[in-house]
Amino acid sequence: MKALFCNAPWWGEQNWQEFKDWNTGELKREYRYYQGVRAGSRWPYLYLGQSSPDNFVYKDYIPFPYFMAYAASYAKRHTSCKIILRDSIARKESYESYLSYLKKELFDYIFFESSTPSFEHDKTLIKKIRKISPKSKIIITGPVSVRGEEIIKELDIYAVIKGEYEKGSVKVLKGESGVIEYDLLSEEEMNNAPFPLFEKDVLYNYYNNRPLGQIFPHAHVWASRGCPFKCIFCVWPATMSGDDPDGTKIRKVRYYNKEYMEKYVDYLVNDLKFKSLWFDDDTFNLGDRHTKEMCEVLAKYDIAWSAMCRADTIKMETWDIMKKSGCFGVSLGFESGSQFVVDKIVNKHLDLKYAKKVIKHIKNLGMSIHGSFTFGLPGESYEQMRMTMRFIEEAEFDSYQTSGCAEMDGTPLSTLSQKGELKNFEEAKIDENYNRETDGNRKWQRVVEQLQES
Repeated sequence: MKALFCNAPWWGEQNWQEFKDWNTGELKREYRYYQGVRAGSRWPYLYLGQSSPDNFVYKDYIPFPYFMAYAASYAKRHTSCKIILRDSIARKESYESYLSYLKKELFDYIFFESSTPSFEHDKTLIKKIRKISPKSKIIITGPVSVRGEEIIKELDIYAVIKGEYEKGSVKVLKGESGVIEYDLLSEEEMNNAPFPLFEKDVLYNYYNNRPLGQIFPHAHVWASRGCPFKCIFCVWPATMSGDDPDGTKIRKVRYYNKEYMEKYVDYLVNDLKFKSLWFDDDTFNLGDRHTKEMCEVLAKYDIAWSAMCRADTIKMETWDIMKKSGCFGVSLGFESGSQFVVDKIVNKHLDLKYAKKVIKHIKNLGMSIHGSFTFGLPGESYEQMRMTMRFIEEAEFDSYQTSGCAEMDGTPLSTLSQKGELKNFEEAKIDENYNRETDGNRKWQRVVEQLQES
């Protein structure tokens, strides 16, 4: 038997894009393709990049497909099936090349990771796969799998696996079909599992230039899974590392231990020759103990690293330890510059005054800070959005990102839209200003228009 774990192509239309030439700094204008990021991205979306179908250009944003790569290596260990990983997004593969590959290989099983904003597109592609490889059993994974029963009815699909899919993929390869319910690895199983499977052809194609200071090629890494916090829009803790669509359940965090991470970092640095590491955990610095343990591991390798963090989950002195162990920058989620929005709509409960002190401390250490903000939350006013813009200006981030708040399947935000209200998100309201867009890039463009009109 032969099984493919794939991050299929996702291309949009072409459009004009203005950009600065990397070498000359000259402002140029070109007709470029919208291209999608799906597996490995918490908020899949289409953006205008430099690459085009079958033409990879380095420095387009490409996240590593974590769930897929871990599931592929797990299936390889626990079944006799031949396992292939193919990341068409990282390859910048055309539909023609992708379908030609499938027609040539004729896989028995095709694991297809999908997402809310790409799902309508993916359904069309799946129908094409069915025509050229009719005997392949197609399995849907990814956040959209929360709609398992609906997907099974609508498409000619063998199975839908909910959540992380290491165990689910093994179940399917051993004969199970239909909707495969959540069955996550325990922390012990996680630390005894193999490293994620790497596709050598695209090993160095993965790219994220934030926070500033990245040294390429860099590895995209997890040191934990899950997050205890319940932000209204956050996808993975609600749909992949947990099943919590309305924000009422306990969200567990599982940590990779020092022994596992030391072996993994050694493999990444000495065997695969990565020059820096980007820790893309939901929240890397959950508590001083785990953060210090990871710093001990990383200090042994004298490797530059950065991480997705939260401003209020470690002591001030632990930031110093991170810096000394090689951390050059962090990405911090603030979501809004309005304390009311942070507490009552997002449900993040981050003290923005304290967060500003943390920003100052981190900058004084010489680390770069990337701030993350979202606009168009349910119940958010235009004045509160302007407060966020003022917060960004005052904080003097080294870099920051602004996006529209995308509504993804399985999140409290999606549940709010269905039910009209949620207990733990008391001021989140579906009103005339709220846009149910699933693509954060498109929604941000609409938010900018609305702010200009208001």
